[in-house]
Amino acid sequence: MLFSGMYPDALETLAGYEPGPAVPEGELDKLAIEAVALTRQKQIAKAEQTLIEADELCQHTDYSACGAVLRAHGILAVQQDQIAEAQQFFLRTVAFAQAHRDRWLEASASINLGWAAIQTGHFDEALDWSRTAQRAAQTLGAEDLAQVAAGNLGWAYYQLGDRERALDEFRAAKDSAARLGDYVTELRWITAEGYVYRDTGDLPRATESYRQALALATQIGSGEDTINALEDLAQVSADAGQIDASQKYIDQVTPMELAGGNSLSANLLLTEGMVAAARREDKQAEALLLSVQQNAANPTTTRLGAGQQLARLYEAEGNTRAAEQMYKATLSTFDFAQAELKSEESQLPFVANAARIYDDYIHLLLAQGRSNDALAVADQSRARTLAQSLGAGIASSPPMTADPRLIARKAAATLLFYWLGPKQSCLWAVTPRKIAYFALPAQAEITARLARYRKVVLDYGDPLASADEDGLALYRALVAPAAELIDYKRPVMILADGGLSQLNFETLLVPAGEGPQGPVHSQPVHYWIDDATVISAPSLAMLAAQRPAQNSSRNLLVLGNPVSPSEDFPALPFFGYEMGRIEKHFPAGSVAAFDGAKASPAAYLSSHPGKFSYIHFVSHAVSSRTDPLDSAIILSSSSPAEDSYKLYARDIMRIPIDARLVTISACYGSGTRAYAGEGLVGLSWAFLRAGAHSVIGALWEVSDDSSPRMMDALYQGLEQGQQPAAALRLAKLQLLHSNSRFQSPFYWAPYQIYSSQ
Repeated sequence: MLFSGMYPDALETLAGYEPGPAVPEGELDKLAIEAVALTRQKQIAKAEQTLIEADELCQHTDYSACGAVLRAHGILAVQQDQIAEAQQFFLRTVAFAQAHRDRWLEASASINLGWAAIQTGHFDEALDWSRTAQRAAQTLGAEDLAQVAAGNLGWAYYQLGDRERALDEFRAAKDSAARLGDYVTELRWITAEGYVYRDTGDLPRATESYRQALALATQIGSGEDTINALEDLAQVSADAGQIDASQKYIDQVTPMELAGGNSLSANLLLTEGMVAAARREDKQAEALLLSVQQNAANPTTTRLGAGQQLARLYEAEGNTRAAEQMYKATLSTFDFAQAELKSEESQLPFVANAARIYDDYIHLLLAQGRSNDALAVADQSRARTLAQSLGAGIASSPPMTADPRLIARKAAATLLFYWLGPKQSCLWAVTPRKIAYFALPAQAEITARLARYRKVVLDYGDPLASADEDGLALYRALVAPAAELIDYKRPVMILADGGLSQLNFETLLVPAGEGPQGPVHSQPVHYWIDDATVISAPSLAMLAAQRPAQNSSRNLLVLGNPVSPSEDFPALPFFGYEMGRIEKHFPAGSVAAFDGAKASPAAYLSSHPGKFSYIHFVSHAVSSRTDPLDSAIILSSSSPAEDSYKLYARDIMRIPIDARLVTISACYGSGTRAYAGEGLVGLSWAFLRAGAHSVIGALWEVSDDSSPRMMDALYQGLEQGQQPAAALRLAKLQLLHSNSRFQSPFYWAPYQIYSSQ
């Protein structure tokens, strides 16, 4: 009953239970359950008295039920917002459970510690505790605990900005809770789904989730959950511009929150501020929003939301100076929160929490005609985790101050910098002499065309023959505005945003009569690769901080043609052929080759890869969308361990290298998931993070018969002194103009070159 949220029923049942003096364990169990049920109903004084009785029983004895009493103390402390004290009780509970070998209590207390870590903003710690609890619960077969642990994982991912993984965990937890009849946690996960829908702009589905939560909270008589549901409905109504509906919910929930001398929650104050701002009650709105934004005890995401709303308020008042200062202050709060995160897994998705704030700030600057300042702010959000790892000192810093024109001159390239926004997207074209700004269509329009065009390419289509409408439209939207500024004698560097990270710009269709002056194309339209050498770059700041390669030698580390670890990764005859073709382009004695059983993750990690100027892999690869740092190159097993054949991205990035070029001749080497600010994260990103100057990776599956041809041509160009990007382009053009099936972009376009300089 307690676990299902049936608190009155639990108390009524316990009232008839008399264990008697000979059963002290039963009395302690009763008191512990009573204390939690009373706490959940906010009968704090009664809960405290109940725990005093329990503590007296535990004072001179070591009953196993005393662990449940410790846990009840922690739950009470959480209800009283004494999170630090609660954590101490939960830690004592874990120690007690371990001493008494009570694995269920240990898992339960670990769940509580994960939740407490979420409340204090320690999301890395929350992930660790929740994973520990989930593993323990699954081992015990305790689905009730496992589903709570899954939901807590969802909360941690949500707070980190990883909405996709959060939604997966929330759905799994909700379904499990429904099977168990655990109405309280089912309600919690329904609400959490609503938060994800709201943050992704799906307000109708968010509203429906909150209404379901309200109905369930009413059904089980949970006052706390009723309050939360009404708060959420008030906030989503304000988001949708339904101000009267929002005010109705606010009026309904306010007396409930104030009952018992409590104060209004930060979320409700934020919603009241939004409603006041919508009604142009500016002074009241400012006071409410400042009370949320300046209270360091409030959750980071709530403070960020209040800061964003304040900046919008000042902008609506025409006080652009105050609006800009508030955007800076809010992003400073975000910087501090991100700096507190310890792992890349946590840092990568966290930028999503600030994406809308950056977008609002950028458009404030654009409205003032300050497009160069807007570019600097946009770049501030880019490649923060990558730059921090390479010592560029970019994360948690003001916008870049270097002149982008000097960066373009240093890179000897034309820079095309993109920003995708919900209402309007942006393109900045940067040359050594000029910075030009162009307004682009909204993100949804661009990404819809991108998805359709990508499907044509991946289905072995021939967009050139059909003059594909989306391929032409994408060129007109993304490149044509800046066409007159592009110097095609130099590379074009693409600094992509969001879904554009999954587009190979070389495949865009240039309309007849457009593009640079040069050879007459045989088709009325042509691929942009016929005109441009295209490179992907992470950020302007990283280009400005580029470092010269220390390794001046010309040597090669090549691993490939591994022993197949399973039928999922079969050996292919072209693996060995490709390795042989590559090796012949290097002087004798300058190649360290590992093939067959020798081509293992251990061989790479122990080969001192930092001394090689070229590193090449010929194998299969797997890309993890849910956890990109679990992406891996498939090599030969190096130990009896189950996954010893996987060279993981997380291991790659921890071994420093100084390679001029790393080539991953395998499927999905670029990754399959784009993070706000970081772009695609996977194997290519990991090698850049490790110190590679350029990396070639694949955006989709690669052909095992076209890849050896392309790689042979690539290294032939490098041997002749061509730059990696130029050599890769010429190798692709050989396939494109080969009058064979390899003309299809499916064969030549998966490989993309990424450069940090």
